[in-house]
Amino acid sequence: MSHNHTTHDDRAVVLASGGMDSATAAYEAQTRGYDDLYLLHTSYGQNTEQREHECARALAGHVDAADFLHVETGHLQQIGGSSLTDDGLAVADADTDSEEIPSSYVPFRNANLLSMAVSYAEASGASAVFIGAHSEDFSGYPDCRPAFFEAFQSVVDVGTRPETEIALEAPFVEWSKTDIAERGLDLGVPYADTWSCYRSDEPACGTCDACAFRLAAFQRLGERDPIPYESRPDHT
Repeated sequence: MSHNHTTHDDRAVVLASGGMDSATAAYEAQTRGYDDLYLLHTSYGQNTEQREHECARALAGHVDAADFLHVETGHLQQIGGSSLTDDGLAVADADTDSEEIPSSYVPFRNANLLSMAVSYAEASGASAVFIGAHSEDFSGYPDCRPAFFEAFQSVVDVGTRPETEIALEAPFVEWSKTDIAERGLDLGVPYADTWSCYRSDEPACGTCDACAFRLAAFQRLGERDPIPYESRPDHT
């Protein structure tokens, strides 16, 4: 019985959260020659999981994805420790200057997600895994830092078949949200089908950290964010 472990240079897994950054990462992957995208979306009990799932599915349609994999990662909610998954912890109002790790940090989430994405990539012969993490994330989230992705690349290299070569791509790791929005608008990313709010499925609150970064990015570019908001404070 022969197993075909061919890796395809035009095939990539994209972690698709339903948000702006991962949608832009999918389009970025396509511009880099990855025509066959395999989208992985996880629900982990986050407040807006239904809306995020719909947005990730919509993205799969927009990029004509080769495959869409939806995984329930309920263990992240059971473990807890994040205001995104624990109803007893309120999602804080935006404090974009804080040095603290925000309560929305899901402990070691990206390691969990990347592990699944690498399994999926190795099983489907993909040569890259894309994640949309960026610099404003890593100021607060330890699992969004460049050093984390470099370390994880070593884990991938050591822990997969000798002939497997999977590049971990975090194209926006040094970028701001505004940089990402600008790139995405250039690439025609359908931001109307993305969701960032930590609190609400509809409309977005406009005042949590995620909404603040997102609204500020569009405001700085002089563009109107196409999704519905309860309020649109000036976050610039």
